[in-house]
Amino acid sequence: MSAAALAVRPTRSRQFAGTGILLRFALRRDRVMIPVWVAVNALMVLSMPNTLEGLYGTPAERADLVAQMAGNSSLRAMVGPVLGDSLGALTAWRAGVYAGALAAVAGLLVVVRHTRDEEESGRQELVASGMVGRRASLTAALLAAAVANGVLALLVTAGLAGRGAAGALAFGLGIGGVGMVFATTAAIMAQLTESARLARGLTAAVLGAAFVLRAAGDSVTDDGSSPLTWASPLGWLTNLRAFAGERWWVLGLFAGAVLVQGAVAYALAGRRDLGMSFLPSRPGPAAGRLGSAGALAWRLQRGGVLGWSTGFLLAGLVYGGMAKGAAELVGDNEGAREIFRRMGGQSGLTDAFLAAMAGMLGLVAALFIVASVLRLHGEETSGRAEPVLAGAVGRLRWAAGHLAVAFGGAVVLMLLAGAGLALGHGERAGAVLGACLVQVPAVWVVGGVAVLLYGLLPRAATAAWGVAGAALLIGWVGPALDVPRAVLDLSPFGHLPKLPGGGMEWPPVLVLTALAAALVAAGLAGLRRRDMTT
Repeated sequence: MSAAALAVRPTRSRQFAGTGILLRFALRRDRVMIPVWVAVNALMVLSMPNTLEGLYGTPAERADLVAQMAGNSSLRAMVGPVLGDSLGALTAWRAGVYAGALAAVAGLLVVVRHTRDEEESGRQELVASGMVGRRASLTAALLAAAVANGVLALLVTAGLAGRGAAGALAFGLGIGGVGMVFATTAAIMAQLTESARLARGLTAAVLGAAFVLRAAGDSVTDDGSSPLTWASPLGWLTNLRAFAGERWWVLGLFAGAVLVQGAVAYALAGRRDLGMSFLPSRPGPAAGRLGSAGALAWRLQRGGVLGWSTGFLLAGLVYGGMAKGAAELVGDNEGAREIFRRMGGQSGLTDAFLAAMAGMLGLVAALFIVASVLRLHGEETSGRAEPVLAGAVGRLRWAAGHLAVAFGGAVVLMLLAGAGLALGHGERAGAVLGACLVQVPAVWVVGGVAVLLYGLLPRAATAAWGVAGAALLIGWVGPALDVPRAVLDLSPFGHLPKLPGGGMEWPPVLVLTALAAALVAAGLAGLRRRDMTT
């Protein structure tokens, strides 16, 4: 062996030095976020078989569902085609797209958090000054995402094994595969961009494009055979055909995408300086244009607000267009009718469906408000808040700018969702818009909890994700499992009136609004009195 080869080998091995330590540190930092995402995703999937068994308990009912879905293009676009009439196949149909999307979101958040976020805050430079290899940070981030997706795949496989071991294994690996595909996509974006916010936004845009491609493909075919479906990793999960004659070779698509994207990310990481990117930010004007802390907060968060707004408008349009089709699909199935009534009230089925969709969009808006409020925590821990507060800007004024974006943005999202629902449904625009706006006080309560945690216990601020995740789990899975009313009441969304169709109840709306205001006031009082992170 040549001397040059001997010299290169230890150099390459040193590039991964410290990976194990960084992995343990990443898992410790994400000891709240990763378990919450995994638990919510796994419980959503594992609750489906019993729910579906209660709705479609006989082979005839399941065969009828398959036949109806074959002729309902709008619902296929939303949840994908039904490829079998077993309870396992129905579980893969009903939960697959959304479980894959949740795994993808978790993967991109973990990878960006431990790569570009670390560089942007300056912590990566301190870490790199020690005995840490050049590729250790990226490797640790991808391994952390692999741990999260591996645990999720294991839980899904174990929980569904009773429905068919092969199908459970295929479904678990498929969900984990989707998560890892987008984790490696995020790794590439973290090298291309100079901002963690932009890296997350671009990866989320790729995920949105994947969902749109799959939806477009599934709307025109009832077996997942469209080229548009095959162009999307979410479509690969459908075409894996878990519990419906598994296509094991499709797992090779996930593995190939992960390996190719991972190789690209490593190649890019090796060709740039620490803290730099291939798509650097444009220099700003010589004279500053931001005259207030609120303007700065809007400048920092406007991309996220615009992205969420677009998503809510499109989701409203899709759900509104599905309202009549959902009523036709449910038909005489009393079990399905009862679930919609528990989610959306005791009015007609179409009204109950619209109310349920408005509630679900409210639950998703809770994720937005938590992310927006915690931008304060990110600005503080990264050190960017310190120069702002060193000037003639007080803490409350600085925080108020971000909170105005967070709480005002939640209102905008629900307005756009209501407009989309009304346009898609084509009837009773005022009632549908009111159904979405009535969700705002509950969204504000979740945001108020995030403000309280950040103001009083900044180290525990990320626990706000757990609060939002718990509300999402209770609101999404609770009605299907017919959990006790006491459990549903743990979520602020459980106290809201069911609109449209139901009567407007002002007392719970006003109480929730007052509670949100009290939580925000307590959080700001804590922020004013505590020491800032340095």
